[in-house]
Amino acid sequence: MNSPVPTETATLAGGCFWCLEEIFRQQPGVLKVVSGYTGGTTKNPTYAQVCDGDTGHAEAVQIVFDPQAISYDKLLDVFWKSHDPTQLNRQGADLGTQYRSAIFTHSEAQAAAAKAALAAESQSGRHARPIVTEIAPAGEFYPAEDYHREYYRNNKRAPYCRAVIQPKLKKLGLED
Repeated sequence: MNSPVPTETATLAGGCFWCLEEIFRQQPGVLKVVSGYTGGTTKNPTYAQVCDGDTGHAEAVQIVFDPQAISYDKLLDVFWKSHDPTQLNRQGADLGTQYRSAIFTHSEAQAAAAKAALAAESQSGRHARPIVTEIAPAGEFYPAEDYHREYYRNNKRAPYCRAVIQPKLKKLGLED
């Protein structure tokens, strides 16, 4: 009898969750990616509430991965490349605290890895401005409404997908 693969969870926020969901869905070793909300105080928030900016939640993705196939450090490397971590509370035209850059850690080991990765990225010379990514312990994660899940896969021809998500996928060498 095969025993189940031991998995870990990573929770990351870097702008619109539609972008991050597709980027991480395509990473080998990632088993599941769910768009949702975390980091705030409102219980069971809706998309409309999060967009109003009063919940404290960020649009985020929760990633279940096989640490034997992809490391947490590799996920963080993809995270840094998938958005601009120097933009405070925005990514491109998406503006508000719900679009902040954040790493929500699930263990002391993840917190240490996130702090080390942030320091390395800050010293990398890839950014003209300081990185503003927050690192915080993971709290309750609320999956987004069904129509937000696998948004890119189900709406590839939508204007946002063509104008924002597809260029990111191409830049990262992923399928569009």
